[in-house]
Amino acid sequence: MALESDHNSPSAVSITKSIYVYPKAFPEPNKILTLSNLDRQCPTLMYLVFFYEHSDQDSSFDSVFDRLKAGLEATLSICYPAAGRLSLSSPDHDNGKLDLSCNNAGAVLVQAVTQAKISELGDISVYNEFFENLVFKPVISDENITEMPLVTAQVTRFDCGGYAIGTGTSHSLFDGISAYEFLRAWGSQCEMYEPVHERGTLLLQKNDHYINEGITNNYSSIPTAIGHLYQLIMQTYSSRPFQNQETSLVFKTFHLSTEMIDNLKKNVLDEKLNDNFSCSTFEVLAAHLWKVRTKALGLERDRKVCLQFAVDARNRMVPPLPKGFSGNAYVLASVFSTAGELEEQSHESTINQIKEAKNSVTHDYVHAYIKALQGPPATLPPLLELTVISDWTRVPFHKIDFICQDAATYVSPLIPPVPQIAYFMQNPNESRAIDVWIGLLPSIQAAFSDHFMNI
Repeated sequence: MALESDHNSPSAVSITKSIYVYPKAFPEPNKILTLSNLDRQCPTLMYLVFFYEHSDQDSSFDSVFDRLKAGLEATLSICYPAAGRLSLSSPDHDNGKLDLSCNNAGAVLVQAVTQAKISELGDISVYNEFFENLVFKPVISDENITEMPLVTAQVTRFDCGGYAIGTGTSHSLFDGISAYEFLRAWGSQCEMYEPVHERGTLLLQKNDHYINEGITNNYSSIPTAIGHLYQLIMQTYSSRPFQNQETSLVFKTFHLSTEMIDNLKKNVLDEKLNDNFSCSTFEVLAAHLWKVRTKALGLERDRKVCLQFAVDARNRMVPPLPKGFSGNAYVLASVFSTAGELEEQSHESTINQIKEAKNSVTHDYVHAYIKALQGPPATLPPLLELTVISDWTRVPFHKIDFICQDAATYVSPLIPPVPQIAYFMQNPNESRAIDVWIGLLPSIQAAFSDHFMNI
């Protein structure tokens, strides 16, 4: 495949070099790695942009590029599937599903320059369309997805001497935790990195067939999260024409200081009815965000609403997945209500529902969830009433050092496949503070901001 990108602003960023990077050693050539149904859900590249301000070390551009290349070569030697490509199994075997061919086709590394200065981008914690030019995006369609590199990186030098490292990693290869471990190893030249590639107990057995009969009427037979999605879909189809829906989003970052988080917890604990009640930072922020977003939408009181959040299944399987498991191991937990009930109930009640949903993610739940994904992939219609959260506070991407500068000034995601998702991220400048990155409808942006930050 030609090293072709879909950069939309050639005057802003100019590519000066593009190469394929291969492992220094390749232990298992031509191996086919069987993917789980969790891996197969989103085979696109997930992008992050790491910003590094100008430093006194002032390494040459070529030395920065060479260090990235050497680190990637070493990391691919250990995580060799990342140098491969997605493959389709035979239609006669597993219905032509996606797997991973360890064919050593290589990752892509790109060098680029811009006359812009990082300071001209404004607040780099807030998404900016210019960020899209700081990653390498292979031109890929559904027809040639097996040609897509699974790892890409672009190092862009700004006119001020700062750098942006834009990475793309296939979501079929990594989830958030395993992507962080891969990138951390790359930045540290493979220090303490021992990934486990086999999907193990997350693979279905031959007799594990999911029967999709009566699914819209029998929610008890399927995992809660998927049952709730079906109910939202049926509600949407029955009551609202898609063509009239507002779909464009604005992407905002809300900085919640340690003091604000402590105040929110204090307010919840002051109102508690149960003396034994306690809550984590994630639980109180998730409850707050769900209630605020639903209120800002101005929904009818009987409208069904849903909160879904990703839960790491690594230690919920029996036995637990091995340390270093490198595939996708997150499933969605789900809480369901009506807009009226959610507005009236206390934060304590909502938090207890979130705890119950989190605790429901057991080995059996994960297995049922994977079975429910066995059918053909489907695209969800716009679901206004669905709030989705992904907790990144366990993966401090900003601490990854690609250019010998200790840490990034900031790390920003690009627009994800589910654009309305909210990311909870560590703030790089304040211990225990959290940045909430979220896509919002323009019509609710002001109301959401007012209620969410009024802590």
